[in-house]
Amino acid sequence: MEEIFGPDGLIAQAHPEYEYRPGQVEMARAVLRAFEEGRHLVVEAGTGTGKTLAYLVPAVAAATGRGMRVVVSTGTKTLQDQLMEKDIPFLQRVLPKKFNAAYMKGRSNYLCLHRFKRSENSPLLEGFEELSYFDVIRRWAKGSPTGDRAELSDLPESLSFWRHIDARSEICLGQKCAEFDACFITRMRQRAQDADIIVVNHHLFFADLALRGDEYGRVIPDYGAVIFDEAHLIEDVAAEYFGLQVSNYQIADLINDLALLPITDVELNRELNRIATRLGAMNERFWMGFQGRGEDGRLPITREDFARVGRRGETEPTPLGEAYLALDGALERLETTLDAMAEQPPEVENMLRRVRQVRFALSCIIQSDDRSFVYWLERRGGGAFLHASPIDVSGLLAEKLFERVQTVVLTSATLTSAGSFQYLRQRLGLPEEADELVAPSNFDYRKQAVLYLPAQMPDPRAPDWTERAAEQICRILEITQGCAFVLSTSIAGMNALYERVAARVPYPCLVQGSMSRSRLLDRFRQTPNAVLFATASFWQGVDVRGRQLSCVIVDKLPFAVPTDPVVAARQRAIDEAGGSSFYDYSVPQAVIALKQGLGRLIRSTTDYGVLAVLDPRLRTKPYGRVFLRSLPSMRMTSDLDEVRRAFCSASEVLA
Repeated sequence: MEEIFGPDGLIAQAHPEYEYRPGQVEMARAVLRAFEEGRHLVVEAGTGTGKTLAYLVPAVAAATGRGMRVVVSTGTKTLQDQLMEKDIPFLQRVLPKKFNAAYMKGRSNYLCLHRFKRSENSPLLEGFEELSYFDVIRRWAKGSPTGDRAELSDLPESLSFWRHIDARSEICLGQKCAEFDACFITRMRQRAQDADIIVVNHHLFFADLALRGDEYGRVIPDYGAVIFDEAHLIEDVAAEYFGLQVSNYQIADLINDLALLPITDVELNRELNRIATRLGAMNERFWMGFQGRGEDGRLPITREDFARVGRRGETEPTPLGEAYLALDGALERLETTLDAMAEQPPEVENMLRRVRQVRFALSCIIQSDDRSFVYWLERRGGGAFLHASPIDVSGLLAEKLFERVQTVVLTSATLTSAGSFQYLRQRLGLPEEADELVAPSNFDYRKQAVLYLPAQMPDPRAPDWTERAAEQICRILEITQGCAFVLSTSIAGMNALYERVAARVPYPCLVQGSMSRSRLLDRFRQTPNAVLFATASFWQGVDVRGRQLSCVIVDKLPFAVPTDPVVAARQRAIDEAGGSSFYDYSVPQAVIALKQGLGRLIRSTTDYGVLAVLDPRLRTKPYGRVFLRSLPSMRMTSDLDEVRRAFCSASEVLA
């Protein structure tokens, strides 16, 4: 590793701006040892460590030297692009051993040739504009090497008909499909089969892991090791794919695809049309039953929503339960009708499998009788989604991942709370014998950053908190001359601060929601002295270097919303097991989130600036010490004059 990462190593010789980082070498050695000894490893590698090269180099050594295919799974597209467009091509030029790498995305990113050809004569398009988009896709599909919709950069991101022509797993006919050899998923899998390193995201990895052993939907070739970058995101993604989900879109797609089945029997087609009409009505009635439960967001559901005990002790359905029974009856009729067909083409077999999956998932969610799961409703835009999610994924990950894969490396800039990996170990089921490492950062936080904690701030629940917070933000921005992220823990809080601050400061103010995330970031980077007000999606995976981002202000400690059904279920399970959900779950989760938010500021050795947390609980509550012990060692003050002096001093030294 020293020959590669050392001051005179291969990387230094090939990259004139390379900086020797002891933490990078230490991490690379630990990852190499994990591969050589078949061990699991968890590494916190703070910003500036150079962690991507620190795990890629040992991964290449293991893949080329031992024939071990390595999967690298990331949490954000930004990091995937960095790996595939920058880091991996660089190592392919520099390292003496040649290696192949492949990029795999979720199946819904790819065009399904079978569905596309079938849809050319179906009435799924709305208006002339969509007709022109469809023609663009037709021409593109003939020459595209990948079928990845990202190549269609001139088309809008939200094509209403894309879900009718994408290659998601539930509609896949597998090897029975006439387009199997030409299929973009088949081609993607063949490229991955020939690769030493495969780059995926967490969603694809856990979707694939949940389908291991199933001939439909699985796409990632067998592998000997996995590296999870941005591993702090794993629990929520794993819970999604180890659970069950049914949506109004899913059943609407079933109805749409019914009309496209290759059935020539006239009487059978008439019957299927009658079933489709009834199924559409029952589907609409069922999902309408969830209206009136608030706006977009997540809400718990229970068995009592669907059934109640009558006066004589008998169980009887509620109106929503009756709507479910009617919907299930329509689905059962469809299943029975298709199952009775003497000779079933692959499309009918696929439809039967989908109907049975929907009925099974709906039945499990409506019964809500497995106490190891949490049952909840999510409303998002025009979609309604019913979920059954495992409350604790640690046992599932231990069985399906850590016991079956020889080496698993988990890394992120934020994995510890107060220097301990205990929270991560418990939540993810990491074996006791797994190795640990906190790789030292290459940044001098005492020189590059000052942490400002206002001395006199009211409790965040106080009626005057927002006004007092806005006053503090204005005073801080005057010192840094804008150039700031103001990160809030809620949309309502973000908007309230934006409205108060934007009218008082002479700097351009941007707010999340006014345009797409990528455009908003570009606008921030290109606008001198800009101030961006944002929420959770800007707390991680965002990289703005230099003077343009000189200040990060966090309004409140980012505790998870206690009314969220998944959070509430996890907390309840910990308390019932005799633990403390606050100190075992809420505090470490919030610590990791805060570290992510504050990590936006210092991205290179020449970055400098002000970190500010306006929540007084950091100073007044006993658990505040856990947060402070978890942050990098830096100057801390409650005096704005000292903030001004520190900021000016750092700008003179580092600018």
